[in-house]
Amino acid sequence: MMTSFLLRKATPLALLAGLGLTACQPDLEGDFSPSNGGVDFSNYIAVGNSLTAGFSDGGLYLTGQQQSYPALLAQQFKTVGGGEFVQPLFNVANQQNGSGYLRLAGFTAAGSPITASVATNLALRQGATATRPLYTKFTDPVNNLGVPGIRLSDVETAGYGSVLGNPYFERISPDNSNQTYLARVTASNPTFFTNWLGNNDVLGYATAGGAASFLTPTADFTAKNAKIIDALTAKGAKGVVATIPDVTNIPFFTTVGPSFRATLEAAKVPAIVVTTGGFSGTPGAPPTRKVIPVNTIRNANGSSGNQLFTLTSSPYLPLFGMPNKGKAWRDVYNQAKPSLPAFVTLGLFLQLQGVDTVQAFGATAAHPFPSTLVLDDAEQVLVKDATTAFNNSIKAKAAEKGLGVFDANTFFAQVASNGIVTNGISNTAGFITGNLFSLDGVHPTPRGYAIVANEMIKVINSTYGAKVPTVNPNDYQGVKFP
Repeated sequence: MMTSFLLRKATPLALLAGLGLTACQPDLEGDFSPSNGGVDFSNYIAVGNSLTAGFSDGGLYLTGQQQSYPALLAQQFKTVGGGEFVQPLFNVANQQNGSGYLRLAGFTAAGSPITASVATNLALRQGATATRPLYTKFTDPVNNLGVPGIRLSDVETAGYGSVLGNPYFERISPDNSNQTYLARVTASNPTFFTNWLGNNDVLGYATAGGAASFLTPTADFTAKNAKIIDALTAKGAKGVVATIPDVTNIPFFTTVGPSFRATLEAAKVPAIVVTTGGFSGTPGAPPTRKVIPVNTIRNANGSSGNQLFTLTSSPYLPLFGMPNKGKAWRDVYNQAKPSLPAFVTLGLFLQLQGVDTVQAFGATAAHPFPSTLVLDDAEQVLVKDATTAFNNSIKAKAAEKGLGVFDANTFFAQVASNGIVTNGISNTAGFITGNLFSLDGVHPTPRGYAIVANEMIKVINSTYGAKVPTVNPNDYQGVKFP
């Protein structure tokens, strides 16, 4: 990909040059000479989760890996003495689609996107099942330690890289390894690093509508973040850490609700009913019901309403008010089934939740929306409080070690409000059309990752006095149209 440098305001001479009068044109880039500023980029290690791995469109696959923000950073570091950067690529023949992913297949007559799963040429090895994938091993030393799904709370979990642990960490771990992620980071011996861990300590709870996963206790988050940073800086490495964005600003939460609200208001529906919190396993103690006035569902520009519907709620919203439509609750049961006792049938599960699917869906307490489809206002407060506490921990540890901080929380909040222009091209946080977020509504597109790389480069240059050139985000695509 092409490399661009910092843009400068056009001078009168430059404007004349644009008219063909080039004899006196100054060399506008002549004063930008790449420099490492005294930073040793020879062994760059990227620590993080799916964002670091290059996850996009709901999966990890070769194209996303090749355009991960660490890969783009490493590409630019080579201009200032950076070394080789090894990623665990899915580059075995006919396995380039990795875990599988979503593609945009087209649009309905009403303009709604149609997505399809890419499930061919996957990187699965013998023994993999639908509920426990096993990916083709990559056991060479790697510089990109991005592990989709990992939380800071997981970094000291023994067996996390086993066949019973995280399949992405298992893929890059030796067979029968009991090594923790923290131990792997400690052994990496970076000369420079980026660390973007912590998102999943909030995201898992939020994307499940508060019905599954959990918010990591702040004390646990703080302690394990400190251990990761201490390990990375033990031999004097410099680096950049990133904060956790406010997940309620991403398309996963801002896309579906506004149109649903408009539909309900047009039909003069005053309110809907949802469950809150987790699902019940106790007879006679079903989940709490919550009545949500329609005018409190978030509108298109966020100026009104604070109840958020998840992107995954989209298939179920057209069923609102219909009797005998139990698809949402059947799907919840099927997703939960692997972790339920064998004797819990669909009928028993519905009984425990106090759900009667004969009733009108979403309009009655007897047949409410499952909490997995809605992140309500009370749950958002918990998410925002955790995000603030975690970010305070990240910044405090970075200040202690003199590290650069990419404030992803502030940056993505600004993008959500105002968008971002890259070399004359407007980009927004809008789903599909905004260029920045992929089809899963959570992870960036290649262009989004390029913009993240540039923001980190800005932090590196300002913190360490380096002159690492940026990339041109417009060289990287947004959502790929059919």
